[in-house]
Amino acid sequence: MLFTSGCSQQSAENETGNIENNKTEYRGTERENLKEEVEGVPQEVLNVVEKSDRNVMQTLADRNFTTFVELLNVAGLEPLLAKEGIYTVFAPTNEAFDELPENAIPALENNTRELEKVLTYHVVAGKILMEKDLENMTSVKTLEGRELPINVTENGVQVGGANITEADIVASNGVIHQIDKVLIPPSGVEITTSP
Repeated sequence: MLFTSGCSQQSAENETGNIENNKTEYRGTERENLKEEVEGVPQEVLNVVEKSDRNVMQTLADRNFTTFVELLNVAGLEPLLAKEGIYTVFAPTNEAFDELPENAIPALENNTRELEKVLTYHVVAGKILMEKDLENMTSVKTLEGRELPINVTENGVQVGGANITEADIVASNGVIHQIDKVLIPPSGVEITTSP
C-alpha cells in the first residue's frame, strides 16, 4: 500500500519541522476567521446549539465515532472543535474508515499535515447547516478550503459522494451529520494501492 499526495514531497525531517509551525499559523488564522464568521450568526441559529450541553467532540465520542475522534486528536483538532466557533461536521462511521485501503489510517497518522487536510474537509466552520439547509445547496466551503459538492438523490442528501445516514445530531457548538464514506479532498490527498 502506498500513501501518495498531490503535494510536493519533502524530507521527513523537513516535514516534521514544518508541521508544528503550520499548525500554530493555521490555528491562529482560523481562530480569527471564526470570530468574524460567528459574529454574524442569527439568534435563532444560536438557540439551536444551546439545546445541547455536549460540544462537537463530546457528541462524537458519545455516539461512538471512535476512529474519527482518535484521528481528530492525532491531528490536534480536538481543542478547536471542542471549544471555539460553530461547526457543521460530516462524521464518517467506523465502518466508513474500515473501507479505506489497508494501511491508509497509519499512513495518515504518520503525516499530520495530510491527515489535517482530510479531516478539515469534513468540517464547515461558522455555519450550522441542518439537513433541510443542505437540500437547497450544491456545495459548501470546508475548513480545508475546498468546496464540498452536495447532491440530493432519491435516497437522501449526499456530500462528496457520501450518503448522510443520520442527520441533525445537535451539539452545543454545531451540528453533526453521520456519513457512510471518508471524504478525500480532490487532487489534494490520494490513498492508493501499489500494483
